[in-house]
Amino acid sequence: MTNITLNLKSPRIEVVDALRGFAIMSIMLLHNVEHFEYYHLPENFPTWLVALDKIVWDSLFFLFGGKSYAIFALLFGFSFYIQNDNQAKKGNDFRGRFFWRMMLLLVFGLFNTAFYQGDILTLYAFLGLLLIPVVNWSNKAVFITAVILMLQPLEWARCIYYILNPDYVAPPNLSNAYYESIGYYMKHGSFIDYVIGDLTLGKTASLLWSWENGRFFQAPALFMFGMLVGRKQLFTTTLATNQFWSKVLGYAIAFFIPLYFLKTYMVDLVTRVTLSNKLTIIFASWSNVAFMLVIVSSFVLLYQKESINKALSKLVPFGKMSLTNYIMQSMIGAFIYYRYGLGLFEYTGATYCLLIGIVLFFIQLSFCTWWLKTHKQGPLEYIWHKATWISFGKK
Repeated sequence: MTNITLNLKSPRIEVVDALRGFAIMSIMLLHNVEHFEYYHLPENFPTWLVALDKIVWDSLFFLFGGKSYAIFALLFGFSFYIQNDNQAKKGNDFRGRFFWRMMLLLVFGLFNTAFYQGDILTLYAFLGLLLIPVVNWSNKAVFITAVILMLQPLEWARCIYYILNPDYVAPPNLSNAYYESIGYYMKHGSFIDYVIGDLTLGKTASLLWSWENGRFFQAPALFMFGMLVGRKQLFTTTLATNQFWSKVLGYAIAFFIPLYFLKTYMVDLVTRVTLSNKLTIIFASWSNVAFMLVIVSSFVLLYQKESINKALSKLVPFGKMSLTNYIMQSMIGAFIYYRYGLGLFEYTGATYCLLIGIVLFFIQLSFCTWWLKTHKQGPLEYIWHKATWISFGKK
């Protein structure tokens, strides 16, 4: 009886935990170099350090900007598949419980927002609900829907409108005014001012920015692609999956190069700012996803090499505790850089912040490794799991 019960649950796939750990690590490094969105250039730095800061900033955002988030979104959809599949094997409908799980994620996201207004958990909590109606669709239907979303149809519709109306000038992004308002309490506020501001102005600004930059279409598309990756068992190690990821790597590189060029030079190619801004959003979205696939496919293929696996597998505990780590980094980072804490935003450029981020990563990694020696889940993962399966009076 015990063996039958165990077989009903899909085993954890180690490479997924390691990849999730890599995504959280790179998100942490990015958040550090931008002072957790408290943008400030320290004065009186020597010329060589200013130049080094620029190299560090540009390199990290080239490697991880928009890509780490995309990896996280892909794995979010994969995790949904695993959870739904486990329940389906037991004859349970997971959709209602998943809705409740997303409401819990919303609570975690709002808590995280109190420290860092750029939180993505709240966005995932809302957009994750779009997985509910498509969960029983065929692979073909899910794939077509994901492709349509990934194409950024709203932005293309706007481009067509702009072309048909050559005199139209788009108004400034709504998020701009909110970000300007954020600057006031970040410069002069207390901890309470930060919390209130982040949960109101900051959260509004973050959601508007996501809407204005195509994240409301890109994220659900990646969720659905992640679900398909799960259905196709593409994270398992077989000859067929190795061939698949090798092809993905080749195609992703081939697509990334022209897409990155178009994103970078769109302003020069299309002189009308109203139109070039929207085209830049489209090609930036595609470029980021293409490079994300380069990272994912390379990671999966390298993970199978014994010498490299020893290093990459160290990320597994970090990935297993991704929720704990994501929120913990916001709390620690806010204290380090914001005025109500140490206020190091005034004294640190990208290079120093990268070093701080690396130190924080190793501290968190050590904590995760120690914690999981005696616990099956991280503390917040445990709370989320227990709350997900709380009884609502049904027997």
